[in-house]
Amino acid sequence: MPTDRSTITRAIGEVRPLLAIRGCTVAPDIRLRTLAEVVDHLGASGQTGITDGTEVRVRRPAAGRRHRDKFISGKNKQNAVKSMVVTDAIGRLLFCSPAEPASCADITHARKLGLVKLLADGPAVEILADAGYPGLGAQTGGRVVTPPHRKFKKNPPQWYEEMYERQRKAHSSRRIRVEHGIGHQPSTRYRQPCTRSLGAVRAIM
Repeated sequence: MPTDRSTITRAIGEVRPLLAIRGCTVAPDIRLRTLAEVVDHLGASGQTGITDGTEVRVRRPAAGRRHRDKFISGKNKQNAVKSMVVTDAIGRLLFCSPAEPASCADITHARKLGLVKLLADGPAVEILADAGYPGLGAQTGGRVVTPPHRKFKKNPPQWYEEMYERQRKAHSSRRIRVEHGIGHQPSTRYRQPCTRSLGAVRAIM
């Protein structure tokens, strides 16, 4: 006997929140469910963390819907939701945040999740981040490490350009693992209404 569609939808709605809070298993006896637990784990194990924002494309909100433009990504010019991901130095997923509309800047999302306070008040942890997190290094006592800032906008000396490129490539090569971690996740597009997607991305990841 075929199962009614409404029954399946209801079952998915009940399971999705459970998947979202299940966390990430990094060892048989270690499961990380919150960003605070991830920071403590990295501090206790002496590991470096890597953070980045990842976008998942969603169905365009209906015309006339309130806050419709909030889901348009300034980076990719598409309707999406965004999560903040943290991996360890080898790209193993440790944390995926609840989603925000894609117009939310990476640094704003990190602050809303409490990353600055957790790092400033917590263990000595190094977190590698990209240029989307400017200023977090100063706010966390240097615990968030972002790409080097280009001091010369025009006509830089040759020695400076070479030094800048070496530092930039060294930073990029260290944090590329987070891209691998994101790439191993199952979804880059979620064809459901945007409001459902906000609660579903964490369960998918």
